[in-house]
Amino acid sequence: MKASDLLVKCLENEGVEYIFGIPGEENLDFLESLRTSHIKLIVTRHEQAAAFMAATYGRLTGKPGVALSTLGPGATNLVTGVAYAQLGGMPLVVITGQKPIRKSKQGQFQVIDAVEMMRPITKMADRIESGDKVAPLVREAFRIAMEERPGAVHLELPEDIAREETDGSPIPIHTVRRPGPDKKAVEVAAEMIKSAKSPLILIGAGANRKEILHHLASFIEGTQIPFFNTQMGKGSAFSVYQYYIGTAALSDGDYLHCAIDRADLIINIGHDVVEKPPFFMHIGGKKVIHINFSSARVDTIYFPDLEVVGDISDTLKQLLEMVSPQPHWDFEYFFRVKERILAHVAEKSSDPSFPAIPQRFVADVRKAMPEDGIIALDNGIYKVWFARQYRVFQRNGILLDNALATMGAGLPSAMAAKMVFPDKKVMAICGDGGFMMNDQELETAIRLHLDLVVLILNDNAFGMIKWKQEGMGFDDFGLDLKNPDFVKFAESFGATGYRIEKTEDIVPTLKKALDSKGVHVIELPVSYTENTRVLTEELKHRNCLF
Repeated sequence: MKASDLLVKCLENEGVEYIFGIPGEENLDFLESLRTSHIKLIVTRHEQAAAFMAATYGRLTGKPGVALSTLGPGATNLVTGVAYAQLGGMPLVVITGQKPIRKSKQGQFQVIDAVEMMRPITKMADRIESGDKVAPLVREAFRIAMEERPGAVHLELPEDIAREETDGSPIPIHTVRRPGPDKKAVEVAAEMIKSAKSPLILIGAGANRKEILHHLASFIEGTQIPFFNTQMGKGSAFSVYQYYIGTAALSDGDYLHCAIDRADLIINIGHDVVEKPPFFMHIGGKKVIHINFSSARVDTIYFPDLEVVGDISDTLKQLLEMVSPQPHWDFEYFFRVKERILAHVAEKSSDPSFPAIPQRFVADVRKAMPEDGIIALDNGIYKVWFARQYRVFQRNGILLDNALATMGAGLPSAMAAKMVFPDKKVMAICGDGGFMMNDQELETAIRLHLDLVVLILNDNAFGMIKWKQEGMGFDDFGLDLKNPDFVKFAESFGATGYRIEKTEDIVPTLKKALDSKGVHVIELPVSYTENTRVLTEELKHRNCLF
């Protein structure tokens, strides 16, 4: 068979359901091979969106999503989505085309070294240089993409290799069990936990995996140690909410950090320094135990006292056999912090002012969304508010990026979530800036007949940077925008458009859209004056002595 036929058979062997992307002429042999496959080709309007969708598919299923592009500009357009997956720990395989490598009549037209371009932002990047290399390279690519820590892998398929004859066949998939932790390290960790006065658990994105949830919840419930989480760890321990203190939406100085500062031991489960830090370590400060699939990447703000490296579930199971609630543990202050956080979250959650303030629109989204619904956040200052104040009732009930933190991912991520969970309500939440970076994917969502709500938080500016600019004492400059009429814009694609004109209409409009078929775009004018009042001034003067 042709190498492109074998590539499709190998992808089928890996259980691939979808390939997201935009083909070019260098992909035509592969496209013809794909035509008769059960794998569905999802043609997007931009390669970046294809990579975001494939990465989110990987995040939600644990299986690598697959994205496709042609050579040159198609490959360069994938880069942001590849980096998004790599930093966010999402399994992704991208396949790019290339001119013939043995004999080409087009010189260097559109040719860049895509393999070398991808190498620094992937776990593996390689060119398929013969038909006989297809099967081993595909198996290796999927294995590496899924292997902890998950991430992005790149394969390049040149045009002449795609049509080369081969008698290869897909390589069988064998289950590989992750190694367990060192027994001595677990014993030392258990003694550190038992001897601490006020231990506190931190849950990071690496703990937000399906196979870990049961043991994570059992460890928290069995030890009764309170926990907090990073932004990307949010929702990973929803079943033991009674021990939840809060989410570290900021790196320092929030109300949650009163509890973090009081803890004498942090049990850090599944976090690495790629995600924005939930707290800063200081030499001579509290002790930290690092529990993860891989060793810690030591940083100026993260240098754990003990590393327990190995399968997290196995580690937690062994620890639970050694650690039970200790009579000298004191968590009373942690739960006082929790009550203070809950009171803070409730402040202004019913504020009637318009344009809507963050406390109100976060509370209203929570009222409108069912408990099993999924919100996918783009990147902007509203992400901090949702991380701090939005309660999650399931794993991946909130999808956000706190690693690359790129704008433009919200809509494609929501589309992928709806494809993976067609029976759940899904809402993309975007700032006007982030939405306009991939707004063309409205056409893709409509073509796929997705039932999807897109909430645009419109402040006619790059709001996050305006807040930072003000906080640094600079003049307001260079960050204001002029937006289209979002209602007419949505309708031009065939979506339903809404513009909310008073705060009391937020919940009914959201519910109406969520309960209707098709794509619904809702523009909500917002005011971010609360950023400075709360996130700058109020937190600057917070008092942890209570």
